[in-house]
Amino acid sequence: MGRPRSIDRDRVLDLAERIVREEGATALTFDSLCKAAGITKGGLQYCFGSKDDLIAAMADRWLKDFDAEIARHVPPDGNGVDQARSYVTVSARIDEASQTKMAGMLVSLLQSPEHMGKARGWYAEWLKRLEPGSEAERRARTAFFAAEGAFFLRSLGLVEMDQAGWDRVFDDILKLL
Repeated sequence: MGRPRSIDRDRVLDLAERIVREEGATALTFDSLCKAAGITKGGLQYCFGSKDDLIAAMADRWLKDFDAEIARHVPPDGNGVDQARSYVTVSARIDEASQTKMAGMLVSLLQSPEHMGKARGWYAEWLKRLEPGSEAERRARTAFFAAEGAFFLRSLGLVEMDQAGWDRVFDDILKLL
């Protein structure tokens, strides 16, 4: 008897992201992902449960990578202002395709109270770091909100902005810090 086949979650998540990036969020179905990954629908359901859970896993991985990138730019003795500066710097470097993908995933996840709670928790952790005890910390909190607003406005297609415009907006946000 052979060893049971195992599913590589990261490979499946990579393929799911590729489908969203190349074909759009509506193209991401269990059937399309099973075909791309060469796995059964039962195997995919065993690994992720539901499509919402798959999208949550994609978002969790993206946020974990995002947080790790921010941490790489914060000095060892960095304070909330340093963390906000890193947050804005890293946010400015996110390409438009990644923004659209992440915003689409977040919008779909926020329809679920469980996933809404996770998103609120992630933001709550950030806002704890930006308690406004000084003028610099108030500016850091404002920069954080400005970066998030720019991210969502562009990602959701509510404003059109080329890369040069995006860079100018984030240069202005960084001046707050």
